[in-house]
Amino acid sequence: MLLRVRHATQGEVVEHSISHTTYSRNGNGGTVAAMMVRPAAARGALPAVIVIHEAWGADAHIRDVAGRMASAGYLAFVPDLYSHGGARPAELAPDRIDALKSFTDTLPPGGLGDREVRERGLEALPDTERERIEESRRAVFAGMQAPEPFVDDLRGAVEHLLDHPDCNGQIGTVGFCLGGGLAGLLACDAGDVRATVVYYGTPPPAERAGSISSPMLGIYGGKDRAITDAVPAFAAAMAAAGKPFDHRIYPGAPHAFFNDTRPSYRVRASRDAWARTLGFLAEHLG
Repeated sequence: MLLRVRHATQGEVVEHSISHTTYSRNGNGGTVAAMMVRPAAARGALPAVIVIHEAWGADAHIRDVAGRMASAGYLAFVPDLYSHGGARPAELAPDRIDALKSFTDTLPPGGLGDREVRERGLEALPDTERERIEESRRAVFAGMQAPEPFVDDLRGAVEHLLDHPDCNGQIGTVGFCLGGGLAGLLACDAGDVRATVVYYGTPPPAERAGSISSPMLGIYGGKDRAITDAVPAFAAAMAAAGKPFDHRIYPGAPHAFFNDTRPSYRVRASRDAWARTLGFLAEHLG
């Protein structure tokens, strides 16, 4: 199915073509649902950017990022890594994820991963709602703790784009949170990826730095200590391996500071990070 929508950028309105599809997973069988966005006025094949979602899935924020990518002249490809077989399981359905987000907003930063803090928050909810939120949280955290199937899904996305007539063979990735960590892991063994942008994602293990195939840009928040504290060791490993790794840590910025639908949003850090992202992609995707 092909849709045509309009997306505002820099005071102008750019028309996009949006198609929804499924593609084959890499080695695991089955399919993954995905969305593809391109500037409607563009002619011919374009460099592609795989936009890899946060733990919340391919939600409105990620779809908006894909529109911004298309406005910048790229073929944006958004796998929904929770939609194996073309549909999500009940515990990861969009309304369930929205309920989990809303609950998370009632907790202090990092509270969802803190059992004591989380249980205090859950105590205030009705039993049915508490059970549904916990079920969705467990499903989300299970994927974060065992990411390799998602990496397989992304390898399949790369193969799909390499065979797609709208892609000119130049492929980059931009990942956020969970997706940032996945972008780094994909770069460790996907030689066809030419540029990797990681927004506040856990860096790959330092011992895998030598296998990273593409230049990497890292975007991190200074207050996001659980992730950002690992960046210096990874940067040292990349330098020792002779691999290009440009990174920026924004003082005072929390985790997910680029997500303008969340309380964590920080406008100045986001503006600078996006400019760096577009410059980096333009340099490495041509």
